Amino acid sequence: MTQISLQPKTVFDCFAQINQIPRPSHKEQQMGAFLVEFGKGLGLETEQDATGNVLIRKPASPGLEHLKTTVLQSHMDMVCEKEADLEFDFERDPIQTYLDGEWMKAKGTTLGADDGIGVAMQMAILADKSIEHGPLECLFTVCEEEGLNGAMGLEAGFMKADYLINLDSEDEGLIFVSCAGGANTKAAFNADLTAAPEGSFFFKLQVSGLTGGHSGDDIEKKRANANKLLARLLAAMEQYDVRIADIQTGGLHNAIPRDGSVIACVPAAHKEAIRVLVNTMTAEFEEEYSATEPNLKVVLESADPAATVIDRATAHRLITALVSVPNGVIAMDQEIPDFVQTSSNLASVHMHREGGSDKARIDIVTSQRSNIMSARRNASQMVSGVFALAGAEVETGDGYPGWKLNPQSPLLSITVESYKRIFGKEPEIRAIHAGLECGLFSLKYPHMDMVSFGPTLRGVHSPDERLLVPTVQMVWDHLLEVLKNIPAK
Repeated sequence: MTQISLQPKTVFDCFAQINQIPRPSHKEQQMGAFLVEFGKGLGLETEQDATGNVLIRKPASPGLEHLKTTVLQSHMDMVCEKEADLEFDFERDPIQTYLDGEWMKAKGTTLGADDGIGVAMQMAILADKSIEHGPLECLFTVCEEEGLNGAMGLEAGFMKADYLINLDSEDEGLIFVSCAGGANTKAAFNADLTAAPEGSFFFKLQVSGLTGGHSGDDIEKKRANANKLLARLLAAMEQYDVRIADIQTGGLHNAIPRDGSVIACVPAAHKEAIRVLVNTMTAEFEEEYSATEPNLKVVLESADPAATVIDRATAHRLITALVSVPNGVIAMDQEIPDFVQTSSNLASVHMHREGGSDKARIDIVTSQRSNIMSARRNASQMVSGVFALAGAEVETGDGYPGWKLNPQSPLLSITVESYKRIFGKEPEIRAIHAGLECGLFSLKYPHMDMVSFGPTLRGVHSPDERLLVPTVQMVWDHLLEVLKNIPAK
């Protein structure tokens, strides 16, 4: 297959540089230092705030000093997900990219184009003296993927601009003008560890190969949730007196869980019944998710005996809660066709044994989203209620706000007209069922006019993440056209 050219070259060169630098959420120090050095190396005014956000200011092109100031913004952290059997250290190893036709992918890991490609575009614009633009500020935020912490910690007044273009969207040809707000609800079950029953058959039950994806953008795509499948299997096994020795499933709060496993046991007399049950339910899962989960795998294998298991009562309450808690789309928007209004994601379930004691703790993380704040609060209350009734400790965080549409937006008009001029067609104006930092910016900079657009990405927040290369050139051309047409002061 003939490989396509990586254009614009300067953008992809910058992206290659970025992918050599570790940048997990909460650990962007190297990336921040790199950007500070990059800005200062260009002789540009460069600042880093106490939160770790980096701002680089570039003066206007000669003759365009009269234009209003525009911020270009993206986040420097990336979601760190990998194939279960891949040896890879996101705090040390560079991302290995390759081309598959028109798509750029990574070898067994997330690609980091969310939002590394936005960072790369900003770097390319900062370095290129031939691009026409008014006064620019390039903002690179930290820890977007783990709660929008960088935007949350940004102080009012750090940016001086009138307009902001967020480069963290994932569909070329769509211009986003509104986003959902969200919050995480966490639950914890405290369990007693009791001696494993004698004569037990211990097994490892593993679900893997699921598609996963972004818990906002992909929540309506009817993909399976590994936590939910494992909970259903365990619920069916309760008739055979299943006891749980360990459960480790799911990962990031904003990713639909792709895999997970449980170590459990049943009386040896039920060994064959468990095998039959797993085979039967696997066939049911395959039928339910035939269109969305072609690689679904459920594996049952013998495991080494554990000395202790969690007490039966807590296990029952845990299993019942996991089966019952809302997951997926809760409500569709009443005004925007085919748009999710409210959703919840059962993100992770992890058991922790307290060393040297007879106690264990099972921590559960969920996330709720909605573009209507009262609906988001209601979704969080639904999730909290299920876990509270099951006897868990429950806490919902403050979350982050949504971003409301500004129907009188001058920047939106410029962005639409620029797109039509270049491509001869209308872009789509959309809301997004995911959290964008624009929601927090709008609180601290209520005067600021904002839009969001970017190249086409698929499979974000999973090792299937891929970037449609030709759309990078399209977004680049569109962005430069917008910058030339910013209004005068």
